[in-house]
Amino acid sequence: MLSLRADKKAKTRRSLIDSALRLIAESGIGGVSLREVAREAKLSPTAFYRHFNDMDELALALVDEVGISLRQMMRQARLRAAAKGSGVIQRSVEAFMEFVQDYPHLFRLLLGGRSGSSSEFRKALHAEMERFIAELQDDLEKGARASKLPMLDGHLAAEAIVAVVFTVGAEFLELPAAKRSDLAERIMQEIRIIIRGAQTLAKKRKAPRVPTRKSS
Repeated sequence: MLSLRADKKAKTRRSLIDSALRLIAESGIGGVSLREVAREAKLSPTAFYRHFNDMDELALALVDEVGISLRQMMRQARLRAAAKGSGVIQRSVEAFMEFVQDYPHLFRLLLGGRSGSSSEFRKALHAEMERFIAELQDDLEKGARASKLPMLDGHLAAEAIVAVVFTVGAEFLELPAAKRSDLAERIMQEIRIIIRGAQTLAKKRKAPRVPTRKSS
């Protein structure tokens, strides 16, 4: 009996999250109310309150949901690129831009809480960005070991790349479709510059110092 009740509760929560994601994908989080989410899930507002105290608490769950989806998409793109021997940077940028293009309101959810939202929401966004950075850092360091090209600081490089990608992603949303491929190319170049910079700094640090000759 308890397991059935827990299973039903989990399904109801899942239904609320899925319904909210569908509505936000169409209208953005600012245009979605608690009652609309409950109605989309074919539930009463009372049922909503059994799972979330308010829309802010639901938004925290959505940040985690959207972050997981995007990170999985990026991870799969990198794996496909590695398997086919194609460019990891290109595949990753293409996957990211595809997500931004197909789910603009969900991407805005990741961007929109950096100011003007609750501290809990901002903390959730910060944690999600840190997960992106940690996964990218792991990939960068694995690539550096495989290519035997040292990298000065994988975390800083990953942090810079994530900052650039999300900033350009916001710009991508405002551009007409005809100009978006140029922006994608620009972001690939910026990522390569960050990686090469980290590699160059690492080489300089490892290079032996040439002693200066003292004048007699």
